[in-house]
Amino acid sequence: MIQTVVKRDGRIVGFNEQKIAAAIRKAMLTTDEGEDTALIEKITDRVAMKGKSQMTVEAIQDMVEDELMKSSRHDVAKTYIKYRSARTIARKAKTRDIFLEIINIKNNDVTRENANMNADTPAGMMMKFASETTKPFVDDYLLSDEVREAVKNNYLHIHDKDYYPTKSMTCLQHPLDKILEHGFQAGHGESRPAKRIETASIIGCISMETVQNEMHGGQSIPAFDFYLAPYVRKSYIEEVKVLEQLMSQDYSQLYEAPIEDYLNLPLAGLSGLERIKQHAINKTVDRVHQAMEAFIHNMNTIHSRGGNQVVFSSINYGTDTSAEGRCIIREILRSTYEGVGNGETAIFPIQIWKKKKGVSYLPTDRNYDLYKYACKVTARRFFPNFVNLDATYNFHEKWDINDPKRYMYEVATMGCRTRVFENRYGEKTSVGRGNISFSTINIVKIAIECMGIKNQEEKEAAFFAKLDNLLEITARQLHERFEFQKTAYAKQFPLLMQGLWVGSENLKPNDTIAPVINQGTLGIGFIGLAECLIALTGKHHGECEKSQELGLKIIGYMRKRILEFCERYQHNYSVLATPAEGLSGRFTKYDKKKFGILPGITDKDYYTNSNHVPVYYHCSALKKAQIEAPYHALATGGHIFYVEIDGDATHNPEAVMKIVDLMDEYNIGYGSVNHTRNRCLDCGYENADKNFETCPKCGSTNVDRLQRITGYLVGTTDRWNKAKLAELNDRVVHD
Repeated sequence: MIQTVVKRDGRIVGFNEQKIAAAIRKAMLTTDEGEDTALIEKITDRVAMKGKSQMTVEAIQDMVEDELMKSSRHDVAKTYIKYRSARTIARKAKTRDIFLEIINIKNNDVTRENANMNADTPAGMMMKFASETTKPFVDDYLLSDEVREAVKNNYLHIHDKDYYPTKSMTCLQHPLDKILEHGFQAGHGESRPAKRIETASIIGCISMETVQNEMHGGQSIPAFDFYLAPYVRKSYIEEVKVLEQLMSQDYSQLYEAPIEDYLNLPLAGLSGLERIKQHAINKTVDRVHQAMEAFIHNMNTIHSRGGNQVVFSSINYGTDTSAEGRCIIREILRSTYEGVGNGETAIFPIQIWKKKKGVSYLPTDRNYDLYKYACKVTARRFFPNFVNLDATYNFHEKWDINDPKRYMYEVATMGCRTRVFENRYGEKTSVGRGNISFSTINIVKIAIECMGIKNQEEKEAAFFAKLDNLLEITARQLHERFEFQKTAYAKQFPLLMQGLWVGSENLKPNDTIAPVINQGTLGIGFIGLAECLIALTGKHHGECEKSQELGLKIIGYMRKRILEFCERYQHNYSVLATPAEGLSGRFTKYDKKKFGILPGITDKDYYTNSNHVPVYYHCSALKKAQIEAPYHALATGGHIFYVEIDGDATHNPEAVMKIVDLMDEYNIGYGSVNHTRNRCLDCGYENADKNFETCPKCGSTNVDRLQRITGYLVGTTDRWNKAKLAELNDRVVHD
């Protein structure tokens, strides 16, 4: 008698004879004679009793075919066999069409799903082949029935579904100090601890590049300045020792001499030890600058994932007030300002300035000068973005300006917006932690389904009932994926589980990651709040105070339910203001097909990202801040505030500072500034001219607009999908 069933993915589940009955009934209903209840029960019982205690899905289906062929209903047997065959053919046909689009490098939503990936290269094509064939496998064999239906019917999107079978997690905030101090093994190579700034810089790149291949999301360094600062002093001491050899003198008293700041200053007028010290400082600054140039260059050229995609990298810095830390900050900013290659803007790493009162908030603060410089760099190069450590939800009671490891208690952000800080199972920190996986719900669709209800209270009640059901499904889906992920072995992630993921240093290669995986977060995301509100009230939250109230009620309800899921499933669930790229158009495409063109809702190729005011809506930066700020405290899994400014921002860094001030004033957690930046794709020349059609440097007309897509930059909009290009063309500036 059959008791358990081995699914195609290897999972073992309890036998459910009703599935056999349902399949036979479905086949019967397509024939002239129709349903025969007695025969259905007879065949179902016979298969259940004759089968072994444990059988595969295919073996059970073969038994059903045999029993149908033995019965008098050969018509049903033929229909059943034909249906199974048709499903296989349909899958193959769909795969064939997708493969041909990839082979012929068609510019569509399949090949332009990720603007950071060049799907036209051989390695990129191989990744797309793998991705598009893996997703149907996940749908058929790894998802529960209710989740599969939610995905199929456009209610739910599972991010990085193609990586689902690998059991990999999303992202990590690298505790780089562990690698720099102790070295690491990656692949067939082994790295010794760093001794100088150049080595530290390279190891930082290798760490992110290696772990990128063990995870499906981005990589970040949470305290870039603190981690690299010790190697500034080590390099300075090296320079002093070089002078000792050159001069045949003992300058050991300079090794740990106080240094107020590492500035490259002229030697004229200096003599004795002061001259020696300044010369060593100058040489050190040059080395640090070159190391930072190399870091940026490497992060824009080192490929991961089959040699096709550069590392989706981020670095956080700004709160190290030591002379060495300030040197790291200054030189990474200077290298960013100068640009790479022919002077073009570097795409990666996404840089995030951590702004903090007492550190860089007032002109009297130690790092205020560097904060002003950061705003100047942003005005030219888009980066750094800004995270507000003084936002109420970013506060940590253990943070102390005198603590040399205070970065452990500072929020660090993934460039696109992912935030990991609160922790039910360990220290409240960003370091050594990341997102495990996340999924996004289509709140627009459930709002559209309620549009026909005339009474507003009843309409909202119906919406919240649908939302509640969808949240339940999503929480279960993430829990099911978590249960699958935790069965992975530590040896499957050779660097990540060497101590980079918090707690993993205690794991042996053949241990599962179950003891440590729960340190991460599970994100339940949303997009299209603006369109959702238009469906429910007729106006989005930028146009109407009542719509804003309802918007906060919706996301507040998500937050409330997610806290309940934390208790029920014992995970770090969080609300994520999803950084939708391909998803922005995917949800809209299918809703438009089902519901038609609905003004303000499905009349575009995209849904507005997360809780943002629509990109086409004219309003001031102040009003945008007032509307969007309250959502940041609710979406603690990740959020971002964007402002589009007009003209050449390079001459107006004060405008950037004013926007960052808005973040302080309105309790905004993370934000950035967009502006005009044109780029010649042939020589790399850049400017902010609105009418940039011909490059004044080389005469090329092969020019492009450099812009953010979901939080990161893309070298050319040729790689943007249709939906995001439509959104880009709709963007207006905020006065």
